[in-house]
Amino acid sequence: MEDTIDNLAKKEFTSVWVRDPHLHKEDFWHTYVDYEICLHTNSMCFRKKTSCVRRRYSEFVWLRQRLQDNALLIQLPKLPPASPFFSLNNTDQVNQRMQGLQKFLDGVLQTPLLLSDSRLHLFLQSQLNIAKMEACVQGQTRYTVAQAIQRSVYETREDSKSSCDSDGESTSSSGLGSSVDPATPIEMSSHNSSPSQHFLAMPAPHEHLGCLSSSPNSPQDSQQNS
Repeated sequence: MEDTIDNLAKKEFTSVWVRDPHLHKEDFWHTYVDYEICLHTNSMCFRKKTSCVRRRYSEFVWLRQRLQDNALLIQLPKLPPASPFFSLNNTDQVNQRMQGLQKFLDGVLQTPLLLSDSRLHLFLQSQLNIAKMEACVQGQTRYTVAQAIQRSVYETREDSKSSCDSDGESTSSSGLGSSVDPATPIEMSSHNSSPSQHFLAMPAPHEHLGCLSSSPNSPQDSQQNS
């Protein structure tokens, strides 16, 4: 029996890819980049076994802070540093940041204690914005964490203009037309391409959230203006 359990544990995997950066214009003055996050797993900790969502840098910053608040004794992996000189139009800088975000998520998913954090699951498998993720975790929404994840199958993104990035991800754009483009893919260098480009998200069965904590966390912390 123990051998069977050990074999199942050895076969368990969780893979995540950060890829496909897109440049968005919120209005004439403000732009930002978001990234596609694809998850593929057979772990009982995750409700959906495959998922793809899009997140921006400021949401990664929020996630790391909340994970740290709930796991004070764990040394979390670092995010790529914020820089006042970061340029959304510099492909090399966007590439480097994307690789840093990949390393961050790889480190988080290799830390079993963090897999019970509801915010991590909402970040990876729903398109709720920061305010709605916080409200959902606190039990202040009509839907549960599990319901928010299950219904989020590439839903339309619910952006919140109040969560602008602190390092120039929401920047002035000169010489651009006044119309607002939905998204502009950023051409990536060929040497940075990864096998995950062939990843295909498939509908997942209705598994239970085995490792997901169901009880609300402590009262919501006040969010810092980014």
